[in-house]
Amino acid sequence: MSSESLESLLERAHALLARLDRWLPGPPQAPDWTAGTAFRYRKRGGGTGRLEPVRHAATIRLADLKEIDAQKERLVRNTEQFVAGRGANNVLLSGARGTGKSSLIKACLNEYAPRGLRVIEVDKTDLVDLPDLVDLVALRPERFIVYCDDLSFDEGEPGYKALKSVLDGSVAQASDNVLIYATSNRRHLLPEYMDENLSYKHHPDGEVHPGEVVEEKISLSERFGLWISFYPFSQDEYLAIVAQWLRAFDVVEVEIGAAQKESLVWALERGSRSGRVAQQFARDYAARHVGA
Repeated sequence: MSSESLESLLERAHALLARLDRWLPGPPQAPDWTAGTAFRYRKRGGGTGRLEPVRHAATIRLADLKEIDAQKERLVRNTEQFVAGRGANNVLLSGARGTGKSSLIKACLNEYAPRGLRVIEVDKTDLVDLPDLVDLVALRPERFIVYCDDLSFDEGEPGYKALKSVLDGSVAQASDNVLIYATSNRRHLLPEYMDENLSYKHHPDGEVHPGEVVEEKISLSERFGLWISFYPFSQDEYLAIVAQWLRAFDVVEVEIGAAQKESLVWALERGSRSGRVAQQFARDYAARHVGA
């Protein structure tokens, strides 16, 4: 091939690559960091993802959260260490639905935002872009929590490997101003099946070791340095949370006791005594009684 033909071929190749580059999604662009304390990563139509400020962030405070004092103490301590520039862990908050996992993270943001804490919410389908987000904020002075709500994976989902890499020691490992806080109803983040119990190996010394499939499922959750478990509320705990929400909705104290029986019926109909159900009842009760 003559040098003239080679040069022509290279020019055509460069032109083709330039056209392709316009269609390929690029790394996320920095938002206006002064526009808020919480941001949401959004990706539409397979294009470039963008960070959008959350215009109406939840206003819940740590003092508003009742009956989860032990969980609150552990997460606040970890977040305090992180904001202060000391060692802190990625956190997996797992357990019963409606027990305050997400609310606790939002309350921590409201507590520590004046000291530079920021939250970036990322859907699990967009976790493949997690390394790019880490690079984007690596040189910022703020402290960032990447927040994944209701996190769980099915077999083979691409975000699983990206999260695993950032959590534990790959070249894309998060910088020291980034932590990952995730909530999940599954402690090990992946579905578990009865037949997986057959893979356990029993050794002569009495020890039991999980098989490769189970080990793989456990390995992701183990990469979170701190596990915080949440449990279903007892009736007394549920009633205490109902009372807290009724006060928040301006129900007078004398009516709070009278509302207890109705709140228990509400929970029975919903099949759950969760904090979310307590809030829903209180909102409905207040709408029917306050200012009526």
